[in-house]
This record gives sequence, C-alpha cells and structure tokens, in this order.
Amino acid sequence: MKTNVIAIVPAAGLGKRFNPSVRKTFAHIAGIPVFIYTLKRLQGIKSITEIIPVLREEDFRKGLKLIKSYNINKVKQIARGGQERQDSVYNALCLIENNPPVHPFDKGGLRGDCKKGKKQNGCLILIHDGVRPLVSAELVKRLLNEIKGVNGVIPGLPVKETLKEINNRGYVLSTVKREKYWAIQTPQVFQYKIIKKAYDRAYKDGFYATDDAALVERIGGKIKIIAGSPFNIKITTPEDMDLMEYLLTVKMKQSC
Repeated sequence: MKTNVIAIVPAAGLGKRFNPSVRKTFAHIAGIPVFIYTLKRLQGIKSITEIIPVLREEDFRKGLKLIKSYNINKVKQIARGGQERQDSVYNALCLIENNPPVHPFDKGGLRGDCKKGKKQNGCLILIHDGVRPLVSAELVKRLLNEIKGVNGVIPGLPVKETLKEINNRGYVLSTVKREKYWAIQTPQVFQYKIIKKAYDRAYKDGFYATDDAALVERIGGKIKIIAGSPFNIKITTPEDMDLMEYLLTVKMKQSC
C-alpha cells in the first residue's frame, strides 16, 4: 500500500533580512516567483501526493492565482500563516488532521484550528522551506528511504569553517570542535503521528524552536541525519537571490 507523503511548504515569513519592499516569497528570479520554483520542484516528485503551501492571509488570492497559472495541481488547500514559522507549520498540520475536502478558498480550507476530524496517522509529512527552490527529487528519495525505524530524517552538511563561541560584546569565548556540528537544511521528513504529537506538546509548554526536528527531539524522538546538498540554499538576503539566479540559470541550461 502506497504511503501518502504530504509536503508542507511554509512561505509566510516576512523576511526581515531581505528587501523590506518585496516579500521574498514573491521575489522574482527570471520572471518567476521564488516559491513557485519550489512548488514546481515538489510537484514533479512522484512520491509527494499533496502539497500544502502556507501563506499570509493577505497573499492567498495572489498565491492561488500563481498556483493555478503554473498548473500546480497537487495543491488542494492553503494553510494560514502564523506569527512564527512554527505557527505556520502547525496550522498546516491541523488542516491535515481535519482533512477538509474543499477548494482552497472555501472557509474550511482556510481554517487553522485543531478541532476533531479525520486523522492521517499513517502518512508521512515532508516540511520544506518555500525559499529553498533547488530541492531535488534525489534528496527527497533518500530521505524517504531512511524513514523506516526512526521518527524523522533530516538533511544537513558538515560544518567546514572554524566555529567560535562569542559573548554579547563580540569577544571570543572558545573555539568549538566543528567535527560535532552539521548545518541543517530542509526538507525534513516525519511520521505524521510523531510530528503532530511534538507540535502539540510544544504548544502546551509554550516552547518554540528554529526547526521541526528540534520539537521531535524534545519529546524523545529518534532523528537521523543524511547528507544534504550544497545547492539546497535558503534565500535569506538579497545577495542570495543573485546566487540563486545563477544556479537556476545553469540548471535550466543543463536540462535543455
């Protein structure tokens, strides 16, 4: 029996380190918004059965128009963005729990609550940043292949640079052994039951983390790290856009 893989794509961030006049989700590279590149990549991965973008409510209509324009038909509903990324992902998890068979702009499809509904305990959840447009099918395949026997699988890269611990005045306190540290990326893959439990516990305790795996770790979940990709870059600053435009241009030329 095929396991459903539902991709949650948080794309509701304000991008405080990005150009304040342009939301980076909708910033264009070669005439295409960043998050559309990401959704198109996920759309083309056969193992992914559904995609749930998470957008700010004021961006719903703009987002839906773009999703329809680029024929991204794995999007069945859109989740409402929250104040923090963690809130946004939780809203999407709640939509999965409710499982409303609705159009993205029907009222049910905009709900971000956790009322009782049909649960999807058997499915896998893939959570991927909307501003990482170079996610590959090969990476997703490796993540899914490693999920058996663990609660989550995440990609990362060993840290190459020397790491320094500093104080709040910028003075060095110590040099950290980099061999112990990895820089973590998305997508991150989890069993639905464990990631929902981890989020429920975090909200009960008022706990926030910078990535989804940290919430699973916190409740004793077993997380495995596999090698990510140096091209799986997260767009954070305007300079990242220049690099991403170059990489996407090269990739498109290679595929021609």
